[in-house]
Amino acid sequence: MPSFSSPPNVQAYYEQVWELVRQIPSGKVCAYGQIAKMLPPPNGVELEAYAAFAPRWVGGAMANCPADVPWHRVVNAQGKISARAGAERQRPLLEQEGVEFDAKDRIDLKKFGWLGTDRPMQKMLFD
Repeated sequence: MPSFSSPPNVQAYYEQVWELVRQIPSGKVCAYGQIAKMLPPPNGVELEAYAAFAPRWVGGAMANCPADVPWHRVVNAQGKISARAGAERQRPLLEQEGVEFDAKDRIDLKKFGWLGTDRPMQKMLFD
């Protein structure tokens, strides 16, 4: 399996991620990997490689997103805020939208997770 540190066309992939994240409603969150599942693999990237690298690519997109992207609505697969620059601002923003955290600083993804139900899913890529 080839190694991909970034998508073949970084800007095009990032723009797809940002457009999808803009659709996450207030009061909902989505995991990096879940966002990746909702996007098709870039041309030339096999499904297996995409499944392995895409969540990291989504993280790269979120680290470079424009101001109009609700970056705070993207969390890790455990429903936690990932440690990085600016992470201390994420929880207050989510709490203002009604997202709740448990005693272990996790978000219940069954309650607050967004699955993009208004768009086709590519769930089978990662199951």
